[in-house]
Amino acid sequence: MSHDQASYLELLARGADAEAYDRPALLARASGAGAEALASLEHAKQLALRVRAELEGRRRREAELSALFETAHDLAGLRDLDAVLRAIVQRARSLLGTEVAYLSLNDPAAGDTYMRVTEGSVSARFQQLRLGMGEGLGGLVAQTARPYVTDSYFDDARFEHTRTIDTAVSDEGLVAILGVPLMLGSQVIGVLFAADRRARVFEREQVALLGSFAAHAAVAIDTANLLAETRSALAELERANEIIRDHSGVIERASEVHDRLTEVVLRGGGVHDVAAALSEVLDGTVEFTDTDLEATGADGRAVRHGQDWVAAVSAGGELLGALVLRNHPELDPVDQRTMERAAMVTSLLLLARRSAHDAEQRVRGELLDDLLDAPDRDPRLLRERAARLQADLDAPHVVLAARIDGPDSGTSGTSDRETADRRSADRQRLWSAASHLAATRSGLAAARDGGTVLLLPLGPDDSAADLARQTSRQLSGTVRESVTVGASAPVPAPAGDPSPIAGAYAQARRCLDALRLLGRSGQGAAAQDLGFLGLLLADPGDIDGFVRRTMGEVVDYDRRRGTDLVRTLDAYFASGMSPARTKDDLHVHVNTVAQRLERIGRLLGPDWQSPARSLEIQLALRLHAMSAAVAH
Repeated sequence: MSHDQASYLELLARGADAEAYDRPALLARASGAGAEALASLEHAKQLALRVRAELEGRRRREAELSALFETAHDLAGLRDLDAVLRAIVQRARSLLGTEVAYLSLNDPAAGDTYMRVTEGSVSARFQQLRLGMGEGLGGLVAQTARPYVTDSYFDDARFEHTRTIDTAVSDEGLVAILGVPLMLGSQVIGVLFAADRRARVFEREQVALLGSFAAHAAVAIDTANLLAETRSALAELERANEIIRDHSGVIERASEVHDRLTEVVLRGGGVHDVAAALSEVLDGTVEFTDTDLEATGADGRAVRHGQDWVAAVSAGGELLGALVLRNHPELDPVDQRTMERAAMVTSLLLLARRSAHDAEQRVRGELLDDLLDAPDRDPRLLRERAARLQADLDAPHVVLAARIDGPDSGTSGTSDRETADRRSADRQRLWSAASHLAATRSGLAAARDGGTVLLLPLGPDDSAADLARQTSRQLSGTVRESVTVGASAPVPAPAGDPSPIAGAYAQARRCLDALRLLGRSGQGAAAQDLGFLGLLLADPGDIDGFVRRTMGEVVDYDRRRGTDLVRTLDAYFASGMSPARTKDDLHVHVNTVAQRLERIGRLLGPDWQSPARSLEIQLALRLHAMSAAVAH
């Protein structure tokens, strides 16, 4: 072997570039070597280059096999799916010698595809790209389940270009792209890509290598899904075991609750005995309350309210009270059901007690009826009857008129019979609630004039208005409807002189009608709350005479001619004395409003719109409307 031929072995040994293999022949030619020697060198060069190519291929295959082995090792110890997918994309980019590699996955829920991992990307738009199914090169790969390669992305018409994808690819500067499918069985779940920012040709071996990485990625995803399903199944089994372990405890606790509540009922206990028994079972403080029921519902469910738990005690849609577990923010479902069961028992006890008190309530109503209708009864007998009911009629009292506020007629599709039945049921519920309130307040209650009348003692620090507001709030909370309450001025000692009670009731009714007329339904008030109108209600005097003097000619004109001057006058003041708004309220032409106002001016005098006269007229309008409402 010549020295020049041996130099090729040295080049092979140090792994020189292919260009270096031309140097020995050039040196030999320069030194004047003959044609035979040059031919021998050229033959040696070709052999050396073949050996070099074989060695390069072996090294490349070793690197690929090593990378695939490392990926398989990652899969064997799979803990973090994202880390495994990142390693696969990094190795694919390195072995294929591309500038960018990335992996996209299908999102069946959203119906699109999204970037899961990118390596070598510099564009935020590209890294966050989401594209519809079937779009771009990835869409073509997913549809055919075959690898696709393009050496010039923007010039390739085989796949669907969209502005979103093209803009992202342009931002990244990609030109040549290779995509291979990620397969689970026959289903494509994503695509693995290798890409360059220059034109290049991907060899068959590189396509096969990227396909191998894609297969590993699909296995990693499938394994992660199986692990997640396994963990979920184990968690479900553990929860099932916990339920089974707790089941016997639940049965024991339910049996204990049943025994305790049954014992309370059989020995004639009351609602507070139920609360005490429940306190022991729930290891907390349980109270029964019939006030402050805003946090409760009528369905009897135990609900959390701040740091407390509340279970409504109700019957037939009527809220009777609530059981409250104090300062116990956490309550498991079993204990919630326990509270609800105790609330049901409490409602039965209350209904039984209510039945026992019905006779007493009727007696209370009869006594109040006698005070209203027969004030000449013997005061001594009245005191005796009141004492049996634990009522002190020698103390100051207030007469209150209460009524449930609802529509005057049934809703569409409701018959007159159904409307009448509902009104009757409402009146019954109001009377029942008022009787219960009267019994707890040492007062009297009776059903009267389509509503309820109460005679309640007045506390030393209360006013008639305070008592009216309290009564409205309590009755509304109990019957779950808006209840309006009008109160009279205090009656000093009904037992000594019952005669003022009838007048006080009439005053309370006028106050009730005034509240509804003034748009204050669902509230409670006394005459003193209504200003000048209240003074008239407290001492009616000559209200009809005041109305006749102030606007009688207008009322008479409407009655004689069938006109609508009173309603026009009311709408005129209600609209801020604006003819334009008045005509909108009345749905007439503005000229009609002007003609009516001119007629009103002739009837009432030229100063009828002055501040003093207009105030009197507006008051007279209210009183006239109230009188009409009471008459009907």
